[in-house]
Amino acid sequence: MNESGIYSCLYFHLGISQEEHKVSLEKLARLDLNLLVFLHVLLKENSVTKASKKLNLSQSAVSKSLGRLRELFDDKLFVRSSHGLIATPRAMAIKSELEYLLRDIEVLLSPKEFIPQKSERKFLMALVDSVYPLLLPYFINNVISQAPNVTLEASPLDKHTFNQLQNREIDFVITGKDLSKEDAALTLTPPKGVIYQELFQDKQCCIVNAKHPVLRQKWNLETYLKQRHVQVKCSGNEHWLLDFKLADIGLERDIAMYVPDFNCAASVCEHTNLIFTVPSRFGKHISSLFGLKILPLPFNLPHLSYNLFWQEHMENDLGHKWLRELIINQCKVLP
Repeated sequence: MNESGIYSCLYFHLGISQEEHKVSLEKLARLDLNLLVFLHVLLKENSVTKASKKLNLSQSAVSKSLGRLRELFDDKLFVRSSHGLIATPRAMAIKSELEYLLRDIEVLLSPKEFIPQKSERKFLMALVDSVYPLLLPYFINNVISQAPNVTLEASPLDKHTFNQLQNREIDFVITGKDLSKEDAALTLTPPKGVIYQELFQDKQCCIVNAKHPVLRQKWNLETYLKQRHVQVKCSGNEHWLLDFKLADIGLERDIAMYVPDFNCAASVCEHTNLIFTVPSRFGKHISSLFGLKILPLPFNLPHLSYNLFWQEHMENDLGHKWLRELIINQCKVLP
């Protein structure tokens, strides 16, 4: 690991252009990276005493480090209160970048080979909630057994997820994507620099409560559209491909309720006569838990695929490559 690697990492997070490198190099060369580690811990602990214990520093060393940080960022960074330290807005803005900066530097300093059994790396993932019962069981035990000290931190998808992936703030995303380019343009188009690999394909079905009146009626598109529906807002989107395809022929569903995830939608179905249109694999799983009934989608809709997404700059990162290959290979055994 040479100096240019660390500086490149700093430039990336600080948003410094190539033209500014010469101007910034002298300033960065004087920067003590230990100060950033200290700031990272202090932002987590919100206590000088706790931070000094965690870093095995004396009170005087802590005071000096905090003073240097305030000078470096030209901000107080913390103010005292009866409940400990309170970070200033400037410090909170720094916090959002600092963890990723230190993580990138750790990766740059890591050995040329990745040994899962010895790694203590943390991987950040954003997962659509249907992944937890459908895909996670196929790879999580392998991760734990092969790399007992590796940590996975998962979060839900939102409208910022792919920007975070593009900026290397998270390592992986797993969610659904429509197969054709035309359909994906309506629902999910990953930004430039994001690579993806299909894990499996699925079709849509409908789930209803066991006493729903439609179970005693002729089930067709007309009946389907007469019902009220529950819809998941995934990544901030209110509409799925189904809604766009129906709109093409002048039709639309009556959405009675929007919910944040698939489990909420299934629970709503259990207690109401709302219909939930959902990927079939998840529909089979959740219907068995909630005592729901499955109906075919009475509309010809293309399949979707669940995909693993990552940032192209991580292609040659050995730890990243180990985990993504593990996930892809384990999902190949999906029935």
